[in-house]
Parts: sequence; C-alpha cells; structure tokens
Amino acid sequence: MSNTQKSLLVQGYEVVIGFETHTQLATQSKIFSRAPTAFGAEPNTQACAVDLALPGTLPVMNQGAVELAIRLGLALGSHIAEQSVFARKNYFYPDLPKGYQISQFEIPVVQGGEVSFFLGDEKKTVRLVRAHLEEDAGKSLHEDFIGQSGIDLNRAGTPLLEIVTEPDMRSSAEAVAYAKELHKIVTWIGICDGNMQEGSFRCDANVSVRKPGAPLGTRREIKNLNSFKFMQQAIDYEIRWQIEEIEDGRAIQQATVLFDPDTGETRAMRTKEDAADYRYFPDPDLPPLVIARDWVERVRASMPELPRAMAERLVRDYGLPEYDATTLTQSPAMAAYFETAAKLLGDPSGQAKLVSNWIMGEVSRRLNADEGDMASVPVSAAQLASLIGRIADGTISNNAAKQVFDALWTGEGADVDALIEAKGLKQMNDTGALEKIIDEVMAANADNVAQFRAGKEKAFNALVGQVMKASKGKANPQQVNDVLRQKLQ
Repeated sequence: MSNTQKSLLVQGYEVVIGFETHTQLATQSKIFSRAPTAFGAEPNTQACAVDLALPGTLPVMNQGAVELAIRLGLALGSHIAEQSVFARKNYFYPDLPKGYQISQFEIPVVQGGEVSFFLGDEKKTVRLVRAHLEEDAGKSLHEDFIGQSGIDLNRAGTPLLEIVTEPDMRSSAEAVAYAKELHKIVTWIGICDGNMQEGSFRCDANVSVRKPGAPLGTRREIKNLNSFKFMQQAIDYEIRWQIEEIEDGRAIQQATVLFDPDTGETRAMRTKEDAADYRYFPDPDLPPLVIARDWVERVRASMPELPRAMAERLVRDYGLPEYDATTLTQSPAMAAYFETAAKLLGDPSGQAKLVSNWIMGEVSRRLNADEGDMASVPVSAAQLASLIGRIADGTISNNAAKQVFDALWTGEGADVDALIEAKGLKQMNDTGALEKIIDEVMAANADNVAQFRAGKEKAFNALVGQVMKASKGKANPQQVNDVLRQKLQ
C-alpha cells in the first residue's frame, strides 16, 4: 500500500498528497430539481425556484444521479451504502442562495474502494475514503461588471460526486497519474463527460511535506485544478514553497490556495476551514437515501468491462505487452478500434502487435497533430486491418504502407488495394530483377563490398540502402538482405 511504499524525497522531505475530485454527473437535470444542466446557456436561464432557494420550495432527489454514483462505487470496488444521509454544509457565498450546500457528511453513498494505475512500470494503488453526492454552487461573474459582481445560478444544483482519497500519493507525477486514471474510469463508465475546460472534472490537491517518519505536516489545498499540466506545475510549486518556508523557520498555515498559470505560482485565497466550521447537520427536507440491493445488482449487470480488466484480457488473449494493453484502453473508442482491426485480421495473436503498433504510432501521431480523438479517425478499423494484411502477405513494405495510410487519412482514396495499384507500391517479387539490381549496386559500390568482406557490418547496411533506392522502395527488405548476403559470400 502506498502508505508504506518507498518515497522519493525532495530536499530531504517526504511529500504527502491527497485528492478531492469534483465529478459532474452526466444527468439531464439537476440533483434536486428539474432544471437542465446543459453547459453554455445564457446566465440564469437554467435555474428554477428550487435552485434559487425561493421560500416554500423543497428538494427532490434525482434518481439518475444516485445510479451514476452506484456505477462509480462498483467500478472502484467500494461499498455502496444501503442507507446514506444528506446534510447541510453551512457557509455564505453570494453564489449559494440558500446559505448552505446540500452534501453528504458522516454517511456517504460510496465508501472505500481504490484506484490502481501504473507509474512507469510500477503499479500504484490509491485508497479512497469516500465519494459523496452533493450539489454545485453558482458562479460569481466579475469581468463584465465594473466595481460589482454578477451572479449566474445556472450551475447551482448541478449534481456532483466528490471523490476523496487517503493521502497516499508521494509526488506530483503520481498525483497526475492518479487523476488521469480516475478521469479515464469516470468517462469509461459514462458517469461524467470528463470535460475539464467546462469544469466537469476538477481536482483539489491537498499537499504537505514532512521529514520521513514525522507526523503529517500542515496541508494546503490547491483548488480547482482543471488541467493535468497545471496540476503538476501547481503541486511542484507548492512543494518547493512549503520546503522553503520550513527551512526559513516559518510554520505552514492551513489554507486554501489558487494556482496562477501565468506566473506558475500558488497564492493563498483564504484560511482553510475544518469540518466543524461548516456546522453540518442532517437536512430536514430530505429523507435518508435508501438503495435496495437488487437495484445495485441491476446496475452491476449493466456495467461495461472496465479498462484495467480489459487491459489484462488484451495481454492474455492477444499476447500484447502490458504497456500496449494499458495504452489501448485509454478510451472505449480506442479499445474497440483495436479489437475490431485485430479480429478482422483473423489471427488475433499473430497480427495484434502490428495493429497495436499502428494505433500507438501513425494513428496517435496524426490525431495529436490534428488535435482529434478516436471518434474522428478518418481511417476505419477495417481499412487499417486491410492495410496490415497487405504488409503481412508481402504485397507492400512498411514504408509503402505509410503512403497508403496517408492517402486513406486525407481521403485520397478508400480502397487499400486500389491505392496500392494506383501508386505502384507493390513490392518486387521478381527474383531475377532483384538480383540484377543487386549486381549493379555491388559493381558501383566496390569500396563498400570490400569493407564488408573485411568485417565492417555498416558497409552492408549501406549496400542495402542503395538497393532499396535503386528499386524505388519496391524491393522486399528481407529478400534484399538474404540475396545480398549470398552474393557477398
């Protein structure tokens, strides 16, 4: 377990990180009202009387939000509480019209569980404390008002599942890897769209440092991290800042801080409250949330194969390295693309590695360049399988295949065989013609021939290159190697 694992020390200090992640649940309406949750509407057009906290209105639990919480709990091996309780978390913000937030405190709906992931080759596991349902607050608007602030209550009442970890992480890299894995899981099981720019998945990192073996240090909470890049920068800055403060003889004050991407620094926003400051008490307007076991089992039956389980199956069934299997299960779309292509090739264990190489190589490279995702790949899995099949049967070389792939990607053509024919990319199968080219190359490169025969292997590669050039890339590289070595003996 991470608590006992060997920690990397920073200037002699051990780093301790815990996460709180606000995951916006993918419901059409809010958690306690029927107001819609769609992003981007004009301010205050998606808030009803319940969200505005008008007198006499009462909250009604959204069953869909509860079901999505159950899905997360099942995905992470958590306990789904048969009965949980909603509480009022009291604090005053202008964008919180009730003066309290409906949340869960002592008895959350999802209890325990864990998230496992790889950091390099090392498997890490972060324990979860809980995941509780709660409503989001509204938003204060400052930019469009001079000397005043506006309030947009469109987000007020948006359903959130706050996922809280134990302080198990020991570096910013580990924290980011955890966040990426959690992001993958919540999008994979369909409980959250994962859009970090729109605030659907945002993290608070609790960071502290201590000397090895010492009690936990005072933590500072970096709020609302909505980019993996900023997450790492913010945590690294906070670690350095805390160590410098301690080394200079100053004590760390518990606080909530914000990260400024422009300066790369964190700055204190307010003194961090403890739970007692929020004066939690059970919400009298909401009865305890009761979840029947048969409901849990129905949700379990509807769950997809989870990414970690699918990765293990890809290793087992297709003989893929664990790294490939983990990469291919970044999203359901990528995993499905791989499996479709591999199955179309007919011999999964034979060509699966080639399919994996193409997806992690050419497909991913072009998607990154185009800032696209797997849903927008213009080359279908069937086309990729056909292309790989032509490499495997010796029709084209790997380099020629890249030319065909480029034509498929840009829409120049759709049929692999037709493109190979049109571009004249078929490999040379005429042994006599190949031998003639090799003879000509050997005659024109007598120095390289002599060097190879004197024991210089590099000279052989130079000759292979000349043969490939003379054949305009159509010669089979393996056949070139074989014939050339025979002639050089």
